[in-house]
Amino acid sequence: MFKTLINAFKVKDIRRKLFFTFLMLIVVRVGSILPIPGVNTDYFSTMLSNDNFSFMNAVTGGSLLNFSVFALSITPYITSSIIMQLLGIAIPKLEELQKDGEEGRKKITAITRYLTIILALVESISMVIGFGNQGLIIGYASMDTLHKVMAGAIMVTTLTAGSALLMWIGERITERGVGNGISIVLLINIVSRVPDDFATLFESFIKGQSVLKASAAIVIIAVVIVGVVILTVLLCDGERRIPVQYSNKIQGRKSYSGNSSHIPLKVNTAGVIPVIFAQSLMTFPVMIASLIGNVDYSTVGGKILLGLSSNNWFNRSNMIYTVGVILYIALNIFFAYFYTSITFNPTEVANNMKKSGGFIPGIRPGKPTSDYLTNLLNKIIFIGVIGLIIVAIIPIIFSGLFNANVSFGGTSLIIIVGVVIETIRQIESQMVVRDYKGFLSE
Repeated sequence: MFKTLINAFKVKDIRRKLFFTFLMLIVVRVGSILPIPGVNTDYFSTMLSNDNFSFMNAVTGGSLLNFSVFALSITPYITSSIIMQLLGIAIPKLEELQKDGEEGRKKITAITRYLTIILALVESISMVIGFGNQGLIIGYASMDTLHKVMAGAIMVTTLTAGSALLMWIGERITERGVGNGISIVLLINIVSRVPDDFATLFESFIKGQSVLKASAAIVIIAVVIVGVVILTVLLCDGERRIPVQYSNKIQGRKSYSGNSSHIPLKVNTAGVIPVIFAQSLMTFPVMIASLIGNVDYSTVGGKILLGLSSNNWFNRSNMIYTVGVILYIALNIFFAYFYTSITFNPTEVANNMKKSGGFIPGIRPGKPTSDYLTNLLNKIIFIGVIGLIIVAIIPIIFSGLFNANVSFGGTSLIIIVGVVIETIRQIESQMVVRDYKGFLSE
């Protein structure tokens, strides 16, 4: 990785792209600490600093904690992108656009942008009304209706504009930077919280301890982090290659021998989507309850909310809340199969292979190939999602048993490792394309 970056800095075009990306990320971080006018940031950060919001604080890079201009982060764009993929199955017109090449891609991108703005408006209005009624916005409760509307409109506009700006920055990084812009914006938000998390670990397990206990704590923390990173790398890079053989072709008087290729099926076919969806769904009721306020956690509903929060799992004083991990695992498995089913169609792949004269050795073309790919894919998805769950749960177990209140966990590490690997690959591919001269060049 470091060798690739060093070599990239030697190339003027790529060095300019890296510099542009760096400038854009500075803008992201400045906007993440720039508070919205009229917000009581101290009271707001105190209210949101509890464990139930650790995942959202990590994804937003602390922007939500500060209720800054970028408090919504890039999540509306990610949500709208996923919604467009899902609608592509239900709406034939969208499915046609997805297959319509460059023109279709541009239309899909435009629709995704509009949907992002709509989602950002809905989320910002909900946040302003919910938090405003709890007195988190300065003078909100004592304002008359007109001033409430004006103050709320300013905050909603600021939050929506901030989310739109992040979307624009991500797209500019993709076009003029190193690529993978939206993921890089999400990555920098998560990485920005890591120093605070290490400071928390230092305060909790190392500071004030004896040399022996401090050394043991450092070793355990290092082993957990390094082990999860290694598992994540293996999970992101692992793939099953299915051999494909193409039959001989005769064109005119010439005969062309068939070549061989392969279909790469990643072990982690759905990427980080299952853990993000599962975590978001389980965090959503907790956030709604916090917006409403005055939640009584001694009631049945309150205990269910505590069980939905991963920060209460594996707590030695209240192990009963760990039952929520069952729902978390079930959601991960469901979304892994569901998301893969809409991104990889074995029947379509089998038909395309048949049309181009390709076949899997030992498997007949057509439906037998489709059935073979489906059975194989189901096994790979199961192996991948089990690995994904292990990577996601290890930090949660460590955090719960030892009361390590940190915002980054398995989900964050998967995102970090996955985005870094993909970005390095894109930089390497750009270097290869630049150095390739072609067979006509000397």
